[in-house]
Amino acid sequence: MNAVRHNWLAAALACACLALAASCGAGSPQANQEAEAGEYERGPHRGRMLRDGDFAVEITIFEDGVDPQFRVYPYLNDRPLDPRQVQLAMSLTRLGGQVDQFAFQAQEDFLLGAGVVTEPHSFDVAVRATHDGAAHDWAYESYEGRTTIGAAQAEAAGVRVEVAGPAAIEEIVALSGRVGLHPQGRAEIRAWYPGRIVAMTRAVGERVRRGETLARVTSSESLQTYSITSPISGVVMTRSANVGDVAGAESIYVIADATQVYAEFSVYPRDAERLRQGQAVTVRNLAGDQSVRSTIEAILPSADMMTQTILAHVELPNADGAWRPGQAVEGAAVVASTDAPLAVRTRALQRFRDFTVVFARVGETYEVRMLELGRQTPEWTEVLGGLAPGTEYVSDNAFVIRADVEKSGASHDH
Repeated sequence: MNAVRHNWLAAALACACLALAASCGAGSPQANQEAEAGEYERGPHRGRMLRDGDFAVEITIFEDGVDPQFRVYPYLNDRPLDPRQVQLAMSLTRLGGQVDQFAFQAQEDFLLGAGVVTEPHSFDVAVRATHDGAAHDWAYESYEGRTTIGAAQAEAAGVRVEVAGPAAIEEIVALSGRVGLHPQGRAEIRAWYPGRIVAMTRAVGERVRRGETLARVTSSESLQTYSITSPISGVVMTRSANVGDVAGAESIYVIADATQVYAEFSVYPRDAERLRQGQAVTVRNLAGDQSVRSTIEAILPSADMMTQTILAHVELPNADGAWRPGQAVEGAAVVASTDAPLAVRTRALQRFRDFTVVFARVGETYEVRMLELGRQTPEWTEVLGGLAPGTEYVSDNAFVIRADVEKSGASHDH
C-alpha cells in the first residue's frame, strides 16, 4: 500500500481507539491502558468487557461443540451477578445493512442469546442491558475479514467483481493431445510428367495462393514446358528440388494450410464411454493463455493395440494461425451439465482461517463470506450456503483483497 493508504489506516485506527475508549466509560486504569493500546478490556471468560459505572457485562461468542452463540456474563462491582436479574437485547448491523436481533434468557451464570451468530463475525454491535430499573447502552465495532480499498486503487490492482447467481455446472473429462493438420490442408507438389525443372518460384516459409505457379518443367518426352500450380493456399513447408534437377515421382514442394487443423486427443477406455460426437470441448495450450470452445467432430472406431486408447478429433478454428500442427494441447470435454441456483467463479475462492471464502463488495468495502460448497469445475463452484444471491463478489485477483485483510489484522473476535 502506498503512503496515503498507510496514513489513512493509521488515522482510522486512532479514531477507532477513541471511540472504544468513550464506549467503555471510565473503567479501571488497566482497562484505559488497554484501550489506549488499541485493545479492549477482556473479562474472566476472555470476552469483551462493557462497563457503565458499577454495572458491567462480558460479551463472548461460544462455539465449543455447538454453533456459535452469544453468552453474556453480568457483573456488579466486578462480582458475578445473577443473570435472572438482568434483561438483555443485542443487535448486529452487518455490511450491507442486514440487522440480526438477539434476545437473551438466563442460563446458569450467563445470559444465552437466542439464535446462531453466523459467520463472518463482523458487525456493528448495539447492546442494551437493564438491571434494577436502570438501562445501560453500548455500541462498538467488531470486524473481521474486512477492509476498505478505493475504487481507483482496486482497478489498478486488477480487482474485478461479478454478481453471484445461477450457473451451469459442467461435468468434464480431461484430455491431452496435439494439434494435427487435416489431410485436405496438406498438398505434395509433384511433376505431372518426368522432366527437367527450369523454374521454381517459392522458398520454404513463403505463402502461396491456390492456382499460383510454383514451378515450370520441360517434359522429357514431349520437350514441352508446362507449369505446376498450387492446389491449395498455404505455406511452403519443404522444397526438395532446384532448377536444373530432373523431376520424377518424388514431391518437389509440400504446401500446408495451417487454417485447416484439428486437435487429436488420445482417450482412455474409461473416459471414451462418456464421449460423444457433438459434445462441447474447451481446448487450451499448455501455457493456459490461449483457449477455444469447439465440439467433438469424430471419434475413431479403432483403438491403439498397445495403450487401448482411441482418438477423438476436435475442430480448431484457426484463421489467425495461432494453433500450430504438432503443438501439445489440453482439452476439457463436457459430458454432463446441470444448473446450479447459486455459483461463483472457482478462481475467486480464497482461504481465510479454516474456511473457503469469497470477498463480498459493498461500495469500497470488502468482507469475507464463508461458503458451504457443492459441485466444482475449473470454471464454476456451486454455493450451498454463506452467500446471498445477487451479492457482488471479487472474481479476479481476490488475493489482493486477502492480503489487505491480513495486513489490517481484522481478526476473529470471541
